[in-house]
Amino acid sequence: MQGLGKTERGEQGRDIDLTSLRSTMPASGPLQGGSVSNLNMNLYATKKTAAEGMLDIALFLANITHMKTVIEQGAGYRYYIAVLTLISFSLALQIVAGVLIIIIARQDINEEANQKRLDSLNNTITIIIFLIFITNIFISVMGMERTGLFARMHF
Repeated sequence: MQGLGKTERGEQGRDIDLTSLRSTMPASGPLQGGSVSNLNMNLYATKKTAAEGMLDIALFLANITHMKTVIEQGAGYRYYIAVLTLISFSLALQIVAGVLIIIIARQDINEEANQKRLDSLNNTITIIIFLIFITNIFISVMGMERTGLFARMHF
């Protein structure tokens, strides 16, 4: 037995620890006497969309900071044009994704008329986020030269 909670006899005569079982199952799922229909899909979708939006904002701010650093380094930086172009492309994609996230968040997923359109918008956002991810990999690979503490130290 794992926990010290109440136990019952299972189908095969083994003790089942209800306390540890309860912590791994949904609070109102079908195993607790509720049903799957109790899950508010619209609330779930709204929370998921809000979380995506917050992550998009964090990445947007990180890219702006990265762009500022590259601009401060000046045109002498080896990948100056390439990195500025990639960061600008990433920022533009993030703005598009953010607008689409706002559009999705304002819709009701429970209305059948909206479901096909919202599914297609969600797929579009997924593709855009994948492109942002690939773009930011290239930005990171090109890196930054002479930044931070090590820029002032001469070895």
